Amino acid sequence: MSSPTPDWSALRKDFPILDQQVHGQPLIYFDSAATSQKPRIVIDTLRHYYERDNANVHRGIHELSNRATNAFEAARERTAKFIHARSVDEIIFTRGTTEGINLVANAWGGKFLKSGDVILLTEMEHHSNIVPWQLLAERTGAKLAYIPVTGDDGLLDLSKLDALFTRDVKLLAMTHISNTLGTVNPVAELCERARKLGIVTLVDAAQSAGHSLVDVQAIGCDFLAFSGHKICGPTGIGVLYARAERLAEMPPYQGGGEMIVTVDFHKTTYKQAAHRFEAGTPDISGAIGLHAAMDYLDAAGCDKIFAHDQALAQYAYERLAEFKNIRLFGPKTGRAGLVSFLLKDVHAHDLVTVADQRGIALRGGHHCNQPLMRKLGVESTARASFYFYNTRAEVDCFLEVLCDIQKFFGA
Repeated sequence: MSSPTPDWSALRKDFPILDQQVHGQPLIYFDSAATSQKPRIVIDTLRHYYERDNANVHRGIHELSNRATNAFEAARERTAKFIHARSVDEIIFTRGTTEGINLVANAWGGKFLKSGDVILLTEMEHHSNIVPWQLLAERTGAKLAYIPVTGDDGLLDLSKLDALFTRDVKLLAMTHISNTLGTVNPVAELCERARKLGIVTLVDAAQSAGHSLVDVQAIGCDFLAFSGHKICGPTGIGVLYARAERLAEMPPYQGGGEMIVTVDFHKTTYKQAAHRFEAGTPDISGAIGLHAAMDYLDAAGCDKIFAHDQALAQYAYERLAEFKNIRLFGPKTGRAGLVSFLLKDVHAHDLVTVADQRGIALRGGHHCNQPLMRKLGVESTARASFYFYNTRAEVDCFLEVLCDIQKFFGA
């Protein structure tokens, strides 16, 4: 039997930052695709750690170090459960999605990719899933290819896959949910097709982890990366899932303390994964705070969160479609919890600035999607992104403000 739908209004009260005014107006926070807000339990968990348990991990034998180590490793176990990894040894703590992708590009890609190999991406990738591969290609002579986006509807043109999946493709790296278009890509299907051809896969789950159910075994990817700050956790902590078979063949990403077994003046031996990829003092409090965030999200139900956000985005999209002189981006149905748009003759930055004066936090710009923007023929878009602490009443207020903005600019 499925669990009941959470009381979203009750959960909203768990976020102290939302109970404020901005420029004399009640805050409406529609920028969760950039970073989510934090529930009180996460804030309290961080405070407790620094007040009671602050110490370095793994290296000490005193009580505080033991507590910190136990809490840090418990967070690794919690993360493995959160994304259904087979083992805690497949979980690497990073600074975020960006570092996770860079780790794979350097440690796996640097060892296995060579001149003439192809790295296959999509045209909707965030810069953090383009630039690391460009840097790797420059070093190795590998080439980049892209699965095209069909247009404003923001879907991948999967009819091109047979031509793109050549024998030279060694890696497929793709976003699960587009941070600009709201497109939910069929990553499990793509990973299955790639796996049959011996292609290694990486999924950027920055917009899907904590916003929907993410099961790395069901997806079937080799790597998956996400950031804690987008799922109600602290900034500066992220996760890289790596299939054990991939980790076993990868050299270290960085050198230093913690990732070693023995060191002499000329030779070092390294720990097994995942500790081999966690050089230096980690973000201990970040991992512990992330643990609290995952507990909180699982209690609400990530499937319920996705349904809530999807319904809110669909409502916003349909109401926005009623506006004159508006251009909407992304799929008409089945989108994740965000909408991107442009009002005719109103720059996205101007729109966002005026909305801010009315207490509404939106995002305006290229969203680290400059190649996609060029593909769409625009410099930027305005974006409203939702999470489970947002309401339909807030969307209605947002729509009223947009009407006023159109009148003000004569759009």
